[in-house]
This record gives sequence, structure tokens and C-alpha cells, in this order.
Amino acid sequence: MRILVTGGGGFLGTFLIKELLKNSQYIVTNFSRHSYSHLEDLGVPTIKGDLRQKSDVEKALSFGFDAIFHVAALAGVWGKYQEYYDINFLGTKNLLEAARVTGIKRFIYTSTPSVVFGKDDLLGVGEECPYPQKHLTAYAETKTMAEKLVLEANDSHEFMTCALRPHLIWGPGDPHLFPRVIQKGKEGKLRVVGDGENLVDIIYVENAAMAHVQAFEALKPGSTVCGQAYFIGQERPVKLWDFINQVLGFMKIGPVMKSIDIQTAYRLGWLLEKAFMLGGIQKPEPPMTRFVALNLGKSHYFSQERAKKDFGYYPRVSIEEGLKRTFAHRDIL
Repeated sequence: MRILVTGGGGFLGTFLIKELLKNSQYIVTNFSRHSYSHLEDLGVPTIKGDLRQKSDVEKALSFGFDAIFHVAALAGVWGKYQEYYDINFLGTKNLLEAARVTGIKRFIYTSTPSVVFGKDDLLGVGEECPYPQKHLTAYAETKTMAEKLVLEANDSHEFMTCALRPHLIWGPGDPHLFPRVIQKGKEGKLRVVGDGENLVDIIYVENAAMAHVQAFEALKPGSTVCGQAYFIGQERPVKLWDFINQVLGFMKIGPVMKSIDIQTAYRLGWLLEKAFMLGGIQKPEPPMTRFVALNLGKSHYFSQERAKKDFGYYPRVSIEEGLKRTFAHRDIL
């Protein structure tokens, strides 16, 4: 079976490709704007192209594939809306349209729990949780638009789609989450937002990759997986600030001691967003935004019962084991 992975050179994409390669029947190709030596070492070729260019997508899919894992996305809490729209929504639209034309049967989309995050705590909610009326980031808004497009495109027999929503992915080689926390911890710039008791879901990268493959293998004609979205996380939610302090402890950095209440952090985020917009500042991002304030101070964890029931998901690697594996390779953090 020939499988195309978009964004296969990235963090999750790389682990997903490694998971797929465990099955000798899967022939995997990467699609991205750049080539990656670590994928070449795995024997995985790259088709270079830009998701935003329909001609690039059509050319890539003309090589003939049976399934697509669409992992590539522009993530972040700040930046030009048009860039998020073009990559996250238009890129997905281009892929879906080309996939239908070329006869690809299965389409697995990497979404995010941010699609349902508004202003309130999310306490063990399931996939029935509605999208909020307003998103606080272009990332969440455009990922929501793309997820809707993917799920609406599902035809349970001719073109089968599903979406996975992994939350706060981390592990060896993490280029985003842990390095950012560690750097801000070293600089003394972290503040506990709220009372420090908020619970959040996290997921070790190998578990996220495994869940994608499990969903793909269950995505068959008439399957309950067809046209569905799934939250995936660890065996339990964690207290966010306890987990952050645990991560800092592995790097011999002291725990976060200073705090700020959510309302103050939210107002500060609003003011900084306005100032950055008026100043036309795209980089660096504001040190605080409304979305970040709420993410750091509110609870957001989710039920995984649908994933367990529909394709047997359960985290293969525990939080504790994942941390050991991650910090055994701290040179690549």
C-alpha cells in the first residue's frame, strides 16, 4: 500500500513515518517544501511541493497513492491570518480535491483540540463538544475550517476520512513545547497563571503516531471511524504547572514560583495583541495573548472513550516512561 504523509519531516510526521514503516506492506513517501536527510536514511523519498499550490499537490498525487496522512500545518498563536488560512485551510482543500480526483480512498487529518477551545474550562468533554462561536487565534480558526472540510468530505464507502486531535505533543526531539518551556524557565519568565490547579491533556509523540496508524487501519468502508473526529491523549490529564515544574526539574531549573491571576493575564494579553497589531509587529509574538492566558490558566482535558471504542487506542508509553525517554536524549531537546 502506497501512503503519502504531508509534513513528514516534522516532529509528529517523523514518528508517524517510523510507525508506518513497522509494517512492511506500507510504502511511505513524504510531501513537503524541503527534503530531510533523516527521512532519506529511513529510505523514505520526499516529493517537494507547496500545499498552497494546487498544481504542486496534483503533481504529487499523480504518482499514485492509496492513502494520505495530512500532518503538515502552520501552528502558532500569532501571525498573519492569511498565512494560516492559506496553509491550514487552502492546503487541506487542495489535498482533498486532488485526492478525490486521483482515486485515493483514505484521508487521515491531524487536527487539534484547539478547534473546540473558547474561553471556558473543558472538563473531560467528548467529541460532541461544539466548536466555539469565536476562536482567539488564526491557527484554531483555520484548523477548525479544515477539520470541518475533511469530515464533510467523508463518504463511508468511496472516500473515507477522519480527524485526530492530539494535545500538547512532546517527546525526544520536540522542537517546540519543551524547548520553549525550558528557555523561558532559564530566563525566569514563567508565571503560574491562575491557581495552578488546572488539568490538561498531554500526549507523548509515539502515542500520537500510533493512534494515527490505528485510526487509519480501522478506516474501512462502513466503519464507525468514517467521518469522525477523535481526542487522543495520555492515560490521565496532568496538573499543568506540576508537569511544567517536573520538566524544569529534569534540566535542574527551579520551579515556577511567581503567579498571575487569569483575569489579569487575559487583559494583559488583550493589550499586547492590540499594541502588536497597531505596530504591525509579526515577530516576535507577544509575550502574552488572550489564548495563551486561557490555555495556561484553564483546564482543558478530554474523554478518549470514542478512540478506545472505535479503534482500540490506549497510550502505549506512559507519562513517566515518556519523560525518561525524552530526557535520556536531552541533547536534541
